[in-house]
Amino acid sequence: MQFEGHYPLTAYSDLTRVLAYTPDQTINAGQFLAQADALAKQFPAGGHILNLCQDRYHFMVGLAASILAGKASLLPSSHTPDTLRQMQAFAPDLFCLHDQPADGIDLPCLPYPHEPAVLPDATVNPSVPAEQLVAYVFTSGSTGMPVPHRKTWGKLVLDARAEARQLGTDTQNFSLVGTVPPQHMYGFESTVLLALHGHCSICSGRPFYPADIADALARTPRPRLLVTTPFHLQSLLDAGMDVPAVDLLLSATAPLNTELARAAETRLQAPLHEIYGCTETGQIASRRPTHGNSWQLLPGIRLEQEGDRHFASGGHIEVRTALSDVIQLQADGTFELLGRQADLINIAGKRTSLGYLNTQLQAVPGVHGGVFFMPDESDGPHITRLCAFVVAPELPAKQLLNALRERIDPIFLPRPLVFVDSLPHNATGKLTRSSLQSLLNEHLKSVQTNEPA
Repeated sequence: MQFEGHYPLTAYSDLTRVLAYTPDQTINAGQFLAQADALAKQFPAGGHILNLCQDRYHFMVGLAASILAGKASLLPSSHTPDTLRQMQAFAPDLFCLHDQPADGIDLPCLPYPHEPAVLPDATVNPSVPAEQLVAYVFTSGSTGMPVPHRKTWGKLVLDARAEARQLGTDTQNFSLVGTVPPQHMYGFESTVLLALHGHCSICSGRPFYPADIADALARTPRPRLLVTTPFHLQSLLDAGMDVPAVDLLLSATAPLNTELARAAETRLQAPLHEIYGCTETGQIASRRPTHGNSWQLLPGIRLEQEGDRHFASGGHIEVRTALSDVIQLQADGTFELLGRQADLINIAGKRTSLGYLNTQLQAVPGVHGGVFFMPDESDGPHITRLCAFVVAPELPAKQLLNALRERIDPIFLPRPLVFVDSLPHNATGKLTRSSLQSLLNEHLKSVQTNEPA
């Protein structure tokens, strides 16, 4: 539904349709719109809002309220004190909406109303201009300052509709449980936007542990869609617990190996799809890993090659954008990912990618998690070497290295190979360069401390 350059706030003309499930109640679209309107009237002056609500439904109400109030939501990739200072420098009129204690947040704050007044259901579904700026997402800049990327309402609606069409939620109403934060681009698109314009009803909260995920699934009706990450998916399978029936699985934020995808489909008896994209473009393609390596572009998206770079445009993409991945286009319009430009490794004239090395490491029996890491070039006397961190409590180092020799060229064997109890995944299941560098620094410091005098 679109009227003269406008899109509705939700896709549903029937405002009695269920939009969210909370532990205490079922919320329809009319109640949601009424709560968003009431919250918008409480907002202070200023054109920017930092929505830190941890509950997915609270975040969605905050987003809708900010759209109604004509404010832009800032969605940085982290919420560290330094990041919050950078957000305030970007938007001095910024205020923070939160549903958890605001200790340590040095910003003007508005607590989410946990006990809102009883309101009559809205009877009108507001219409929003397609060109209205509703959010900024941020990527890391070369100078250390986050780089903002504009997101307009019309493009976000097209984004949700394209994903719904690709996954099939446009023809069947799904109950959606998400393990990823709504502030993250993947969580924003595949939970919040799918609820507003992808015919999904969300489960509030953000379950993290396997028992919480199972509980969230149990309190929503079928068919059920679980939006998750490889890290959360592996944890759920490793827990060995009974999980309520799932009808569709969606994964993103980190590469999903075929073995885990196959295990998830077998155990949960549901097809698993994977999303590919980046913060700048949003999602642009999907695939079913158990059916092959090729990615299918979402409706309206185009890929063009210029030299050794590929550019994405069309559909919901705001501006033509260069991708950071090495891509091989196929004659049928699909493509394969060969690795990230920044992940390509060249040692003594031999080339590979960190993605390929990680796949080989994680496929070794006995390895529960592992990642290769190439530190930045050292300015000191030490030679920069490819290293790896691995969770394999019952696997001797020699046996693991022998297994790797059968899978990768010996020149890419990690030096050092560091055994750890767990990998430093963040809230979205990603392993950041900074966290891996810190892990390496701790290892090097430990080795130096234990060296004989």
